[in-house]
Amino acid sequence: MSAEFRLGEAFARQLDAGDPLRQFRERFAVQPGRVYLQANGLGLASRDAEAAVHEALAAWRERAHRGWTDGPRPWLTTAERLGALQAGLVGAEADEVVATGTTTHNLHVLMATFYQPQGRRTRVLADELNFPSDIFALQSQVRLRGLDPAEHLVLVKSRDGRLLEEDDLIAAMTDDVAVAVLPSALYRSAQLLDVERLARAARERGIVAGFDLCHSIGITTHALDRWEVDFAFWCGYKYLNGGPGAVGGLYVNRRHFGRAAGLTGWFGVAPERQFDPDLVYQQAPTARAWSLSTPHVLSAAGLEGALRVFEEAGIEAIRAKSLRQTRYVIFLAEHLLLGPASAWSLATPAEDRRRGGHVALEHPDAARLYPAVLERGLLPGFKKPDTFRLAPSPLYTTFAELWQAVTTLRDLTA
Repeated sequence: MSAEFRLGEAFARQLDAGDPLRQFRERFAVQPGRVYLQANGLGLASRDAEAAVHEALAAWRERAHRGWTDGPRPWLTTAERLGALQAGLVGAEADEVVATGTTTHNLHVLMATFYQPQGRRTRVLADELNFPSDIFALQSQVRLRGLDPAEHLVLVKSRDGRLLEEDDLIAAMTDDVAVAVLPSALYRSAQLLDVERLARAARERGIVAGFDLCHSIGITTHALDRWEVDFAFWCGYKYLNGGPGAVGGLYVNRRHFGRAAGLTGWFGVAPERQFDPDLVYQQAPTARAWSLSTPHVLSAAGLEGALRVFEEAGIEAIRAKSLRQTRYVIFLAEHLLLGPASAWSLATPAEDRRRGGHVALEHPDAARLYPAVLERGLLPGFKKPDTFRLAPSPLYTTFAELWQAVTTLRDLTA
């Protein structure tokens, strides 16, 4: 038995009593009688996010058009202001990050710039386990260049259907690849890829490397600048708790500042020229160049409020608790679910350095079990055909809830 953990609800409550982040739970809309474990799909509402939305509505009501430039949080600076709030979460400088668009929108904007097939370099490298939206976007980007995705979009295969091998990804970085777009963490298994190693391998081979951070931002630490990643993109509504459809974000390494954006709009213009009447496009000298249009102010407001919590808690403390909570879930699964005669299997890496923010448990009858799980007040993620994703948030999930979750699964399959 692990020296770090013991079985029993009383021990789980001891872990909660010693939790340095426990004070943040009361700021979230936790529903009594329910164990919410879908932080990697939609983070819970917080008082901070709700207050920020009300502030934005009040500014609209009281200032009307003046809200764009007046008040403590002028709307015109939304993209850069929220970008700066997220820069520390991804290991970047403030001017390398903007809050804009959505995951897929931002991927299209970035690919329009960085995917420029020339000579032998015509292919895009991705993987077969990535979220389908990314693959669909990459297919359309290839077609827009007059090329066939069947030939020019390379999807690296998984050896076991759960995980990716960095060696396989690097082996696929051949001299005909122009851009590699990979996830930082896999959305099903929570495998955390070695972004630093992959970015370095791509750079050494003359390949532009971009990463989807949707399942890692807000739950793990990043060092995009130090890793010399070319670009990255993400959503704001999972671990960041920005609310349904919250504005996304993107990162562009400053070595690409000045490179002509492939898609342009008035919010990519240098701020001092944004309202000039002439039709001369003067691109912003920062990552702002990749934000095309007017910010979605009300959508961004919830994210801005939620990001205040991250400033207080600190991403290092959040990551430390996340690792401890997912280790605890794996410990409980090993003792209560898994075994030679069990139908359960663990799909998530046990090593801390390879694990993101959730634990994936597979069962052949998961689809049939799911309604019964919900009836018991347990709300995990479910991915067809056989996977439960238990995704705690260090800001509001307790160890006692994790004990309840795993024992619920045990009782339903005993």
